[in-house]
Order: sequence, then structure tokens, then C-alpha cells
Amino acid sequence: MEFFINFFNLVLYQPLFNALVLIYQFLPGKDFGIAIIILTLIIRIFLYPLMKKSIKSQKMISDLQPKIREVQEKYKNDKEKQAKEMMALYQKEKVNPFGGCLPLLIQLPIMIALYRVFWRGMDPETMVYLYSFVPNPGDINALFLGIINLAQPFILLAILAAILQFFQTKMIMAKNIKVKKKPSSENQMAQFTDIMQKQMLYFFPFFTLIILLKLPSAIALYWMTTALFSIFQQYLVIKNKN
Repeated sequence: MEFFINFFNLVLYQPLFNALVLIYQFLPGKDFGIAIIILTLIIRIFLYPLMKKSIKSQKMISDLQPKIREVQEKYKNDKEKQAKEMMALYQKEKVNPFGGCLPLLIQLPIMIALYRVFWRGMDPETMVYLYSFVPNPGDINALFLGIINLAQPFILLAILAAILQFFQTKMIMAKNIKVKKKPSSENQMAQFTDIMQKQMLYFFPFFTLIILLKLPSAIALYWMTTALFSIFQQYLVIKNKN
């Protein structure tokens, strides 16, 4: 376990922490919030190819839901046949049902490292992780735009992050949620799927809000920046999906 912790610190945490300090040091005005936004954008641009693939896969699966539900309903009493038909449908439509998972798994350690950087990035004790060529900034001013203390929770940033999370999720699910609105006794699976997706649409933003209300607002600012970039990226990918 110690090996993995040291590996995580060496490969992810320290590079990201040093990048944040460097940006803060050479940024005019030394605004910690602006430094967080810049670092987040750099990371998102670096992950752009992976996330583009993930968004395409999620959108294709979302658009395919009506056909998926038809197969589920048609073969609801024969799970083996249902599984074969589902795989045939994926192959016909050239969709990888797990295509959106791998990029998300790859970026998960990066997200954890970023949370740690933004959560403890203002503590003097963390300066021991600075590289020799990175100047020690001393006490970091945690104010964003001279108003918001990023070391403390801030309800407005948490609410904005949750709202952006809602729109980010809705962009992928929008078409699928609107597909079936007429109740039908022969389409219980479709109704159940729609209910689950609508619950996810509202659950994730609510969950985001609850978490961010208790964390330093530096993380909420990171979450907002990530969501805004993701919304823009999803717009580009969906618009040019061909």
C-alpha cells in the first residue's frame, strides 16, 4: 500500500501541486482562484482526446436507448437471447457499450490528485513537496478576485457547480429522456429506464451540492471550471459527431 501511495504522490500529486504553485507565482496579481482555473483548463485540454471518445460513446448509447429497450422488451423472458441480440445491436451500430468507462477510469486518479492539491494546496506544510526549481511562495493568499476565501466553503460556488453539473448531465441524456412520455403497459422497462435516468439527472447535482457545501470552495471552483469545459466539449462533440 505504501508503494502505491508513494507512486501516486510522485507521479500525480507532486507534478500537479508544483504546476499550481508555478502558475500562482508567475500570475499577475497572484490570484489563487485564477491559478486553479488555469491549471484545470490545462488538465482538461490534456485529457481532451480521452474525454472526446467518452462523450461520443455516451451519446451513442443514449441515442440507441429506444432500440435497446425494444430488444429488452421483445426478449424479456429469454435473457440469453436478449444478451445475444444486444451484442448484435451494438456490433451493427458500431457502439462499444464500455467505451465511455475507460477514459473516466483513467482520469479518476488525476481527479483525486487535483482534489488533494486544491484542498491542501494552501497549507504551509505542503511546501515540502516543491521541486528544487520551484520558488517557495510562502503564505498563499486564498482569496479569489479579492472576495471569496477559497480555503472555506462558499455556498454560491457550490450552487453554481451543481447547476452546471445538471446541464452537463442533461446534454447527454436530453434526447433519451424525451423519447418516451406516453405510459404503456407493454413498455414497463422503458418507463423504468426513464425514471432511473431522470433520478440520475437530479441526483448527481444534488450530491455535488451536498459534498461541496462542506469542502473548501477551491474544489467547487475546480468543479465549476471542469463542468463548463465539459459542457463546451460536449457541445463540440455532439455538434460534429459525424
